[in-house]
Amino acid sequence: MTRVLSGIQPTGRFHWGNYFGAIRQYIALQTHEQAFYFIADLHALTTVRDPAQLREFTHDAALDLLALGLDPAQATLFRQSDVPEVTELTWLLMTVTQMHLLEKCHAYKDKKAKGLAADAGLFTYPVLMAADIIIYDSDLVPVGLDQVQHIEVARDVAQRFNSIYQREVFVLPQPYVLDATAKVPGVDGEKMSKSYGNTIEIFEAPKKLRKKVMSIKTDSTPVEEPKNPDTDAVFALYRLFADQPQQDALAARYRQGGMGYGEAKQQLYDAAMEYYAAARQRREQLAADPHTLEDILQAGAAAARTKAGAVLDRARDACGLVARRASV
Repeated sequence: MTRVLSGIQPTGRFHWGNYFGAIRQYIALQTHEQAFYFIADLHALTTVRDPAQLREFTHDAALDLLALGLDPAQATLFRQSDVPEVTELTWLLMTVTQMHLLEKCHAYKDKKAKGLAADAGLFTYPVLMAADIIIYDSDLVPVGLDQVQHIEVARDVAQRFNSIYQREVFVLPQPYVLDATAKVPGVDGEKMSKSYGNTIEIFEAPKKLRKKVMSIKTDSTPVEEPKNPDTDAVFALYRLFADQPQQDALAARYRQGGMGYGEAKQQLYDAAMEYYAAARQRREQLAADPHTLEDILQAGAAAARTKAGAVLDRARDACGLVARRASV
């Protein structure tokens, strides 16, 4: 059976771009693959330095994923920090990872190019990511096109380890490049991103959601004039939530004139509220039962540790380290 692995950083609430660009596809993969999904709270430490905020973001990430359809009966969901085996494997991998490989990685290079200080966590971040991937014998890792480098690094590190110790200790993962055809503009018309401050959160309160939708940037075409749906951010977002007949109907309203952008924004708001209505209800139910949420995460961590422990034992044995005294 093919094993899928992906991690999501809890650095803020999930937005429409996260959902259509990645989360929706993660959830689709759980129906026919063996999936391990973790909340990457250790990775988040490179940017989130407020402990209360990190706990809140991690909790919210788990609630959101489950509400959006991740099924713990089909996929293993856990917090990265609940699997200590991954940090031990990170050290084993660090001993074989060459500096020049890490110096080529985008996050470090970008920060250095801007003249910003880069700490050791950012520099060695790809090694922890490699450990995250290979400790579960992952076959496929869903990533965006701009993240394929992370999988290449994981493969390079795993191959070097296998070569040095002359054993096939690690499975070599393959990237599963996510469908990038769904373009998700932010309220300013640029790509929706937390770093741009232009996001619309999936579970915004209704009043706040409507206010954000109504603030989406549009051109100054008068109400009575025809408008081009193909160049409008409001219509691009509406297409994510509406079926083809609904899209065709709104596109016709654009082209015939006599419609202001406010009307299109209201239709977008209504469509988004309907699309996420069931998820909103599930999230409210989960939020009201924190013990169940924690039980799901603990059960996921136990399953993840069982697999991670077996892979770590292989790596320890290959290195010549004494076997662990207690199994997971």
